[in-house]
Amino acid sequence: MKKDASETRGFVPQKDIVYNKLLPYADNLDAESNEILSKIKGNLGRAVELRELWPGVLFWTRKLSTYLRLYGRKFSKEDHVLFVRLLYELVTIPKLEISMMQGFARLLVNLLKKKDLLSRDDLELPWRPLYELYDRILYSKTEHLGLNWFPSSLRPHSTSKHIMVKLAQRCSVEGVLKALVKTCRPYFPESATQEMLDEWRPLLCPFDVTMQRAISYFELFLPTTLPPELQHKGFKLWFDELISLWVSVQNLPVWEVHLVNLFARLANDNIGYIDWDPYIPKIFTRILRSLNLPVGTSQMLVSRYLTNAYDINHIVIWVAALLGGPSKQAQAQLSGLFNSITSFFHPSNHGRWLMKLMKLLQRLPMSVVKRLHRERYRQPTWLTPIPESHRFTEQDITDFVESMKQPVLLAMFSKTGSLDAAQALQNLALMRPELVIPPVLEKTYPAMETLTEPHQLTATLSCMIGVARSLVAGGERFPEGPTHMLPLLMRALPGVDPNDFSKCMITFQFIATFATLVPLVDCSSAVHDRNDLTQVEREMCSASAEFEDFVLQFMDRCFALIDSSTPEQTREEIENEKMTHLESLVELGLSSTFSTILTQCSREIFQIALQKVFNFATTNIFETRVAGRMVADMCRAATKCHPEESLKLFVPHCCTTITMITANEDVQDEEELDKELLWNLQLLSEVTRVDGDKLLPYSTQLVQILQLTLHLKCKQGYSLACNLLYHVQRSSSLIYPIEYYSVPGGFHKADKDYLPIKDWGRPGDLWNLDICWHVPNTEERAFVFYTLDLLLQPELQKLKSYAEGEQDMSRDDVLQSLSIVQHCLLGAGSLMPPLSGEPVPELIHSMVHLDETRLYTGVDYDLSRENYREVICRVMRKLLQHILEHSEDDTKSLFSIIKIISDLLHFKGSHKHEFDSRWKSFSLVKKSMENRLHGSKQHIRALLVDRVMLQHELRNLTVEGCEYRQVHQELLTDLLRLSTSTYSQVRSRAQDVLFTALGTYNFCCRDLIPRVLEFLEPSRTDVTQQQFKGAMYCLLGNHSGLCLANLQYWDCIALTWPAIVRSGFSSAMSLEKPSIVRLFDDLADKVHRQYETIGIDFSIPESCRAVALQLMNSGGPQASESVASEQEEPRGMQRQEQKNADSVRLYGKLVQDLLDCLNDRNLPWKFEHISTGFLSLMLRDDHPLPSSAVLFFVESLNHDSLLVRKVAIAAVAGIMKQLKRPHKKVPVSPYDLCSIPEPDEVCVGDRPDNQWLLYDSTRLPHSQQDWEDCHFVEKTHWGYYSWPQKLMVYAPPKDQPKQGLTRDEMNEREQIVYDHFSDPAFIDKLIKFLSLEDRKGKDKFSPRRFCLFKGLFRNFGDAFLPLLWPHMERLVVDTHESAQRCVAEIISGLIRGSKHWSYSKVEKLWAMLCPLLRRALSNITVETYADWGTCIATACESRDPRKLHWLFEMLMESPVNGEGGSFVDACRLYVLQGGLAQQEWRVPELLHRLLQYLEPKLTQVYKNVRERIGSVLTYIFMIDVNLPNTQPTLSPRISEFTERILVRLKPLLDGDEEIQNHVIEENGAGEQDERTQAIKLLKTVLKWLMTSAGRSFSSAVPQQLQLLPLLFKIAPVENDDSYDELKRDAKTCLSLMSQGLLYPEQISEVLRTLKKIAGSNSWHARHSVLTYLQIMVFYNLFTFMSNQKSVSDVRGLVMSLLEDEQLEVREMAATTLSGFLQCNFLMMDTAMQAHFEALCKTRLPKRRRRELGSVVDTIPSADLVRRHAGVLGLSACILSSPYDVPAWMPQLLMNLSVHLNDTQPIEMTVKKTLSNFRRTHHDNWQEHKQQFTDDQLLVLTDLLVSPCYYA
Repeated sequence: MKKDASETRGFVPQKDIVYNKLLPYADNLDAESNEILSKIKGNLGRAVELRELWPGVLFWTRKLSTYLRLYGRKFSKEDHVLFVRLLYELVTIPKLEISMMQGFARLLVNLLKKKDLLSRDDLELPWRPLYELYDRILYSKTEHLGLNWFPSSLRPHSTSKHIMVKLAQRCSVEGVLKALVKTCRPYFPESATQEMLDEWRPLLCPFDVTMQRAISYFELFLPTTLPPELQHKGFKLWFDELISLWVSVQNLPVWEVHLVNLFARLANDNIGYIDWDPYIPKIFTRILRSLNLPVGTSQMLVSRYLTNAYDINHIVIWVAALLGGPSKQAQAQLSGLFNSITSFFHPSNHGRWLMKLMKLLQRLPMSVVKRLHRERYRQPTWLTPIPESHRFTEQDITDFVESMKQPVLLAMFSKTGSLDAAQALQNLALMRPELVIPPVLEKTYPAMETLTEPHQLTATLSCMIGVARSLVAGGERFPEGPTHMLPLLMRALPGVDPNDFSKCMITFQFIATFATLVPLVDCSSAVHDRNDLTQVEREMCSASAEFEDFVLQFMDRCFALIDSSTPEQTREEIENEKMTHLESLVELGLSSTFSTILTQCSREIFQIALQKVFNFATTNIFETRVAGRMVADMCRAATKCHPEESLKLFVPHCCTTITMITANEDVQDEEELDKELLWNLQLLSEVTRVDGDKLLPYSTQLVQILQLTLHLKCKQGYSLACNLLYHVQRSSSLIYPIEYYSVPGGFHKADKDYLPIKDWGRPGDLWNLDICWHVPNTEERAFVFYTLDLLLQPELQKLKSYAEGEQDMSRDDVLQSLSIVQHCLLGAGSLMPPLSGEPVPELIHSMVHLDETRLYTGVDYDLSRENYREVICRVMRKLLQHILEHSEDDTKSLFSIIKIISDLLHFKGSHKHEFDSRWKSFSLVKKSMENRLHGSKQHIRALLVDRVMLQHELRNLTVEGCEYRQVHQELLTDLLRLSTSTYSQVRSRAQDVLFTALGTYNFCCRDLIPRVLEFLEPSRTDVTQQQFKGAMYCLLGNHSGLCLANLQYWDCIALTWPAIVRSGFSSAMSLEKPSIVRLFDDLADKVHRQYETIGIDFSIPESCRAVALQLMNSGGPQASESVASEQEEPRGMQRQEQKNADSVRLYGKLVQDLLDCLNDRNLPWKFEHISTGFLSLMLRDDHPLPSSAVLFFVESLNHDSLLVRKVAIAAVAGIMKQLKRPHKKVPVSPYDLCSIPEPDEVCVGDRPDNQWLLYDSTRLPHSQQDWEDCHFVEKTHWGYYSWPQKLMVYAPPKDQPKQGLTRDEMNEREQIVYDHFSDPAFIDKLIKFLSLEDRKGKDKFSPRRFCLFKGLFRNFGDAFLPLLWPHMERLVVDTHESAQRCVAEIISGLIRGSKHWSYSKVEKLWAMLCPLLRRALSNITVETYADWGTCIATACESRDPRKLHWLFEMLMESPVNGEGGSFVDACRLYVLQGGLAQQEWRVPELLHRLLQYLEPKLTQVYKNVRERIGSVLTYIFMIDVNLPNTQPTLSPRISEFTERILVRLKPLLDGDEEIQNHVIEENGAGEQDERTQAIKLLKTVLKWLMTSAGRSFSSAVPQQLQLLPLLFKIAPVENDDSYDELKRDAKTCLSLMSQGLLYPEQISEVLRTLKKIAGSNSWHARHSVLTYLQIMVFYNLFTFMSNQKSVSDVRGLVMSLLEDEQLEVREMAATTLSGFLQCNFLMMDTAMQAHFEALCKTRLPKRRRRELGSVVDTIPSADLVRRHAGVLGLSACILSSPYDVPAWMPQLLMNLSVHLNDTQPIEMTVKKTLSNFRRTHHDNWQEHKQQFTDDQLLVLTDLLVSPCYYA
């Protein structure tokens, strides 16, 4: 078979869509696809060769993506490679317009999606062009200045509701690029990895934003699929370096997520080639931390743990890749992970962490199934196979399923719904049905019995649906599965319950799922006839006798449901009552379930069911809206399955009844018809929806009925008749499958040996589907045309003569006729040829063919007959004219006409929206029943048949690139007329049809835009407001389609934008009407949102053309076009240049038109804003703005309107960028600069070869010569990790463009700016405006204004400084926040703008600036300190610190000098910190000086200064990190600082008394004693510890440990807000430190410290040790567990504290123990049990009877403590398993109960334990009861029923 096909095609296809081969007309498809492919190759190649990007290349690439959708990858490997290479060349054209780039990228992703089709030998793609593209768009240097509009970059003046839309779109361009890199990644050359490392390693500076950038590049680009022999050129180059970075980073920075994603991908692509074992405990500890589960009571969440948490999708891939293999370590840790978090899955727990846990649960089994499929079932491809040694063994799979079983069963009843659990179960059941299904069944049977817990029923049923296939199929693992089927079905029946909607729906789904999988055939006779059956098969056979019973009972249930859903009389009267949403869902569920059951029935059962339905339908009369629809649906289901038998019953019955009733004369004119007549009509119209040739015998009867009923006066009556007409025609004219059995040919086989139970749960076989198609035969088609001639022709005649005014018709009659026309068009539309006619000429010019592709869909049009589509079209146009002129208010007829026009244009047998919803439901069913393990296309047969049908419909609906003909033009003109008519509903319906049509026909928008714009023309006086609004809506477009106002072509927006602005002069426009104002707002907003910079340069490089040539010359099939001739090539070149020139011309014209409008004084303000907005979109980075526009924007800086000023500020900043002169850069070698040889291995941090970069006050440039000799490196990250291949620095001044130009040396644009900014009046006004308040209290430092000033000072040097300086001096002393903000913006712009000034100018500048800044900082206020901080930080960003030494020296003068009070001190520190933080690691000297300065001042009195110092300290020590390969830092180090601090805190560590915060907050009498000083110092240190927890990369654990004893001493036990600051801070610090991530080597130290503290004599400290321990162990669980000694240390510590003399400590120890047992950190073993029981038996001394007055001894005796410890231990064990009853539990409960009457506090503990036990086990007490013996139950009942009831 295959061989012949490839001979006719002439090539072997890569991978085509198999479903095409199953279509009834499959034989025609090879020729068709060959023809289309050769056209695509010819025209696409030719378009590229002739350099015609638009329309040629765009048109044909779109055709190629349609081809992929229709035929899959049906081309030879050679063509495949050429297509990929061609598109790769196109996508990476440097100046390509973004929207084109996205189109090409999506197509390329589609071509490369199936990566097994092309191996690395077939294809190699370079990586650098992609990197440059990605970098240019995602890290655009000009986007923020508005010189580049990418789809969705944030725009000025956008409301918040659009921000969301934007995020989604931003993702689109970013998402497309990421997908593009992902699919190209496997084909990067082998040298790529090394090149990438060289490129991005220098960016790895952890303090800088570039770190995030570099790591995300690594994650995205690094190839991980190299074959094993090349791995030394792949991941081995970077694996150790990056994994050690990951292991050593502790505080979850933003980029850690990207590393995890990279490792997950690496692990998955190279299973078995990397030894992960040393890292496994670390991996699992971090996964557990990333789930952010709550632990203990007083835990503080660190916000970055939430925002930067790992992505579950990648975690599951990583875990699935670690499993298996020889070591088994990963499975052990995974079981540990699930054990420790199982209790969180219990339905009673709820929190924001739950979603993550559920996702983990759902995705993990899926990933493991994917991996199993890859190991065992997938066709081997060129990708590296998994070595035998690392594949899953059977034992591995069992262990995995066992470890997940418990949490999944708990999650079934979760608050988030049971869907996640059901998906997890579906995948687990594929691997181990025998482990997973029985427990689900155990939960399902009782749930079906109870009536009181519906949630339980819905949850269990949805899980059963997930495992249905595994259950029914049985197989050797779970042979008894199928025997559960019938009991389940029978018990599910009560769920069909009219009172509970959700229960009803899930029951329908459940029954339908099982019925699809199993033929409902009674095979009980086989038990006697055959002797080759197994025991299970015998059981199945005898059970199958119940099927008949089941079907009949189900029908009874449905009838009951229908009876109860008949609407009350009240609903009868409303005329066109729709069903409510719920009713329609029930109707859908009922009809699909019933039809599934009947499809799967044997003939015998079917006959009984048919009779039953027939009797029900004909003995009752139903109203036609709800109940009638449901009954008719059931009857339709029956007739669909076996049309012959069913039609025999239904058609004659209905026909007779209808004929009888209509025999009466008056019926025709009655308004309200007889119920019986309506019901029979409805029934008849539904049962005729069957296989067409089975209807032919009844054709005369049906036609008679139609003639009787189509002209009934009652609307309901004729609507039903029209439905009947529609169904009869449709059944006879469409192509569709007529059966959906689960085995080909049904179950009625003559073969004696056929046993249906063998087919239970069998997947369909794609290669032998044997679909029975209905293809209309000649008789059927003749019948359809007969009905058209008989019934449609007269209606058209009538309408025509009415339209021509010859005959009068009432509105109702017109509507009735239109209804018949519409139903005929829908019924027979597939037989009517599409509208044809002459194409509309002269829309666009192209050098390639732009013809439409016609697809064959099995219909050969009969051209000898009348083409009714054209007749209807002609009549409708006439009628429309008539109605619009004479009775425009007949909106119902207009609605009908709009619908007919839409179908005339698009309808060929199916509707797009129906197809979409069917596709969606197909995907859902497929997902809920797929078998991911055995792989592709193992679906049940009904689904496969459905998919083939969808393929047929897809071909039917593919209409892209239709030619635009004159007929279409006429119809679109009509639609436009309707879209601008009087009534708003007519307008909006017509607009929807219009927008759909605009998307269908090529280039028709160009024809339509001028017609729409006519309505906006100011010179026209005859336009009404309705027409004006209609036209505006036509421009606006709908939310999904295109927006006419904003087509991305110069010639289109050059028309629309000026027209929109000019419409402000139109007489129809009034700003009094809010609806019109809103329209303009929406329109302007949409343009701003959707506008992407339109290309000006459409050149195609030579490399593209070379590939195109190869494509045109490749074989199989030959390209349809010949290679371009000698004469055509220069013409192509000329056309390309012409197009580029036209673009530039249109660009200039558009700008000029907009300016002309703006210069008209009469333009209303709204339009001035719109126009200014449009103009601001015209800034580009590849073409300067015309000088007239520059003038406009500069003048608008002083416009009266705030909105215009804001736009102008942004625009002028952009213009400054355009005017910037390029500065030359030269490469230098950093090693030559410091004359040190290049090192061999990576060495990070402060090292000899980057010393010259650091700030050194002895070597600062203090003269012109020094300044020029100094190599300034502006970017902070260069040199920290490693040097780039070429370090680029600015060339010396003599090679740079001239500074300080005179006016004559400037170009026109610069002169405009220069003149305005040299004008004192202009500057006065500008500064006045800039220092106004915008929104009180909301204003912030504005980056846009900063960019404006930076641009001015950069481009014009200090030319404007003399004019601005007096203003700056005035503003600095003005205390208003807006004045301060304004001067801060100018200063930061000035500092950054002076980057290239000569030394003398800079020196002069700082001489003026320093005093100014001093004054500013002394006047700082609450409102302005943030702005000054931003000002200095912005000024220092990306600047070499040696350039700014004046600023730093000034800031360092004496920040904390007490002048101006504590507030000013704190602010000065804040500003200083902003500047230093920007400099990161390059200013160690300044950091040392600052620390030295601050250390004596750490005992600050004021809280705000303390907090600020804490924050500054964090930044000072930020650089001290312990990352791999990093040299000890030259900046201050934490360890040395801590030593000095501890000396000063000594007085607090020695004493034992409570540390109180008794410091008088005034610096009162003299110097206080050491102790008070130490307390003040401690407060500041605490602030430092708190801020650094959130910011630094690694925690200094050894240093923190030295401070721990002190913190434990202070921290209070209770949560009480009334504590003073000191205690609260200490508690916070402990909570933060306990959550820290520990390295394995630090654990023993921590435990040693904790042990020491646990021996202290403050019980508060001992109590806090336990809470600390709980959180610390949980957050480092696997690190602890991988070290046996530390586990036993923790255990010893908890056990010793259980026997503490203080009651609270003992109780806390018990809670801690219980938690450790619950998360399986400690095991409940016999030794522990024995220990506790021994403690319990401690004898208590006899109670002495005390005299009444004596003092009660308060300290409990040691014996009591020990006995209490034992009881607490037992209690901890019992409470450690709150949701189940392990085997040891009953005995422990008995032991505990003995102590119920001991002395307090023991009695209290026992009571609490018992009541908790009762509370947690109450829900499932029925099953927990089984664990106890009867005697134990008696005792327990006594205990649990409180004795006080009977007191």
